[in-house]
Amino acid sequence: MTRKRRRLMIVVCCMVALGGATALVLTAFQDNLVFFYSPSEALAKNVPEGRRFRLGGLVEEHTVEKLPDGVTTRFRVTDLNHEMIVTYTGVLPDLFREGQGVVAEGHLDRTGGFAATEVLARHDERYMPPEVAAALKKSGRWQEGATTQAGTQ
Repeated sequence: MTRKRRRLMIVVCCMVALGGATALVLTAFQDNLVFFYSPSEALAKNVPEGRRFRLGGLVEEHTVEKLPDGVTTRFRVTDLNHEMIVTYTGVLPDLFREGQGVVAEGHLDRTGGFAATEVLARHDERYMPPEVAAALKKSGRWQEGATTQAGTQ
């Protein structure tokens, strides 16, 4: 084998190894990527069943309901344009309340509802998750005096 051919083989092997490493990194990144949607965006984008994402909005008044098993809670999240039913099995955060901002992580189930694996509630009475505040502003339903520290902790 000539010197030139040996160099070419080394360069080709390095390129293949680099391509393989890049593919592995991108695959791992894809698995851990979680998008944020408001109920309107989730309905408009037709998110596939089973795809993990974060759903944010306000917990609709008078919709929080404990199911008979004692650990499952069902409630509606709204961005004031559309709403989505969320089902969560587990202990809700202490700060979880109706009419307050919430971000739930999970996936759509067969019925079109949202099966949450994690629920994050507001920080204090003036805080709203930045994603929720942005979704409300985008929908035109933002009340300027309602949350003065959106996005700050």
